[in-house]
Amino acid sequence: MASNLHPTHDAAAAPAEPPPATQPRGLSALLRPTVALGVDTPVAAVADQMLDARHEGLLSLPIVHEGRPVGAISRYALMRIFLMPFGREIFGRRPIVEMANREVLVLPVATPIQDAARLIAEHVRSPITEDFILTDADGIYLGTGVVLDVLRAMDARLAQRNRELQGAYDRVRASQLQLIQSEKMASLGQMVAGLVHEINTPLGYVRNNVEMTRGALADATDLVGAGEVVLGALLDGGEPPADLPARLSALAELRTRVDAAALADLSGLLDDTLHGLTQIGELIGHLKDFSRLDQARTQRADVNHLIDGALRIVQHILNRRGIEVVRSVTEVPAIDCAPAQINQVLLNLLGNAAQAIEHDRGRIVVRTQVLGERLLILVEDNGKGIAAEDMKRIFDPFFTTKPVGQGTGLGLAIAHQIVEQHGGLIRVASKPGIGTRFVVALPLAAPAGAQS
Repeated sequence: MASNLHPTHDAAAAPAEPPPATQPRGLSALLRPTVALGVDTPVAAVADQMLDARHEGLLSLPIVHEGRPVGAISRYALMRIFLMPFGREIFGRRPIVEMANREVLVLPVATPIQDAARLIAEHVRSPITEDFILTDADGIYLGTGVVLDVLRAMDARLAQRNRELQGAYDRVRASQLQLIQSEKMASLGQMVAGLVHEINTPLGYVRNNVEMTRGALADATDLVGAGEVVLGALLDGGEPPADLPARLSALAELRTRVDAAALADLSGLLDDTLHGLTQIGELIGHLKDFSRLDQARTQRADVNHLIDGALRIVQHILNRRGIEVVRSVTEVPAIDCAPAQINQVLLNLLGNAAQAIEHDRGRIVVRTQVLGERLLILVEDNGKGIAAEDMKRIFDPFFTTKPVGQGTGLGLAIAHQIVEQHGGLIRVASKPGIGTRFVVALPLAAPAGAQS
């Protein structure tokens, strides 16, 4: 840096730049070791220094007396002086301290950057016309700091924090998905015994039908073989074989076991077998839809079909408790959603409804309808209801009214989260001893930013 044109005896007349190794943390990286002005430096000389290319990035120059900052002069203030008629002639020889801003912002170089940004915001006026001054812990001048440098540093720090927050969010999101999947598997595990029974029932009569079909086919095979033997003996042109009567008798006996009615029964057995296999396939398909891992993938889905799948999975619970299901769905348009997630919501609501019914006149009503821009799903039971003091907590994670070991307290919390992520609402109304009604409202159009 060039020295002042009118040197003074101020200690700050020479650059004051501590060795980099000893610079304190905080604003040290933003420190600019600017040559300070003395208090008696003429205004005209300061104007010349402002034109120095080395000061191009500074809005102001510091004024120091006996090593301590006493003010600053800005380009803006000098411009106002020299734009006045005869400004240079009137003010050019005056000491700069008379024109200085004596309330310039002075910060210790160890000031944390976030504190510096706050102090700058409190002190600096708009438009920004001055830089700030940096000192050591004893208040001795070190150099200047540029406001824009602090803003850039804060921007970089905020960007880093945003990256860290995004990473933390991604980890939390992954944990949430794992939690949802764990709850889903826990719910499915509680139904395994009943589902095995649901599969074994059609599997049993499929096996029985296959065994009966195999026996009928064996008789048919014997009949065809006996017929070919008799037909061959009659068509070979020679004398009939001696055992022809016996062969005809065997053929007649087989015909009594394999006739048109037997073949019709065989066709019926095959139809029943196909029906049983279809039932097994549908149940396994519903289980696959419910347990699939790509639960966040959005696609067009028929909510009525999802309801049927959920009802099929809990059917054994409903049958065991003798609960009547009133399915009152209307024709609704397909919506953009994550089907596996909506499956989980439905299964949680239906499972809770079934468990809330402790009498022998149980009934669950499931309805769908379109209201405005939303598709409504209603699940209502005539169970024991929810106590008033529990209503405000039912969507809290890990809250459950079930006995220890019979509930995780995550079902409704996860259902609430899933519905909100779909841009929807879930509401509940309940009267103890009367029953509970849940209403899920999902948007007909996918919300902006939905996953695909």
